[in-house]
Amino acid sequence: MSTYFTPALFEFLKDLAANNDRAWFNDNKQRYLDYVQEPALAFITDFAPKLTLISPHLRADARVVGGSLFRIQRDTRFSPDKTPYKANTGMHFRHDRAGDVHAPGFYLHLEPSACFAGAGIWRPQAAMANQVRTAIHDDPATWRRAVKTKRFTDVWAIDTDDSLKRLPPQFDPEHLYADDLRLRSFVAGRRLTQKEVVSAGFLDSYTEMCRSAGPFMGFLCVAVGVEF
Repeated sequence: MSTYFTPALFEFLKDLAANNDRAWFNDNKQRYLDYVQEPALAFITDFAPKLTLISPHLRADARVVGGSLFRIQRDTRFSPDKTPYKANTGMHFRHDRAGDVHAPGFYLHLEPSACFAGAGIWRPQAAMANQVRTAIHDDPATWRRAVKTKRFTDVWAIDTDDSLKRLPPQFDPEHLYADDLRLRSFVAGRRLTQKEVVSAGFLDSYTEMCRSAGPFMGFLCVAVGVEF
């Protein structure tokens, strides 16, 4: 087992949060490359064959630009926050149809005291959200097997904070899973400790997390009409 991330990653991100300007970043860019970018790209590279076994339609892409690793630079054009850099690093393992539709994916977020793993579809457009709701409404047994079993709930929690106040009228408000039908985002999350992230077994444990979300991801893929 290999260690990818070290405490130096979190120290760099803490320092960046306290010194979020271009001059400081340029002076410390080698730290970013050594402790954030290169370990993340190595992690993505080694995760790729493991992800393919979960689904051949999900991608771990180790390109520096346009791949799974998010840029450290923030897009400040439409934001009141003009700080130039993110004080976190994120990796998104997208569906190969992500360029055509808002397809499900896995996510890994590393930030001091705020690490987490994610899976699913965040804020799909209304038509796609209703596709997922229709699938839950019409096939509650498959939805139950995807997200209500111990294998899933021991690892993941569905994010219920972002929900509609009322269901669209085509759905039964007395449905067994009415709370799930009100979801705006169909996302599951798991909090991670820094100790987990810097451990030698983190790649394998993250892979197992993703594998346990396979039925959930498969359900979402079928609901929105993409392969899993």
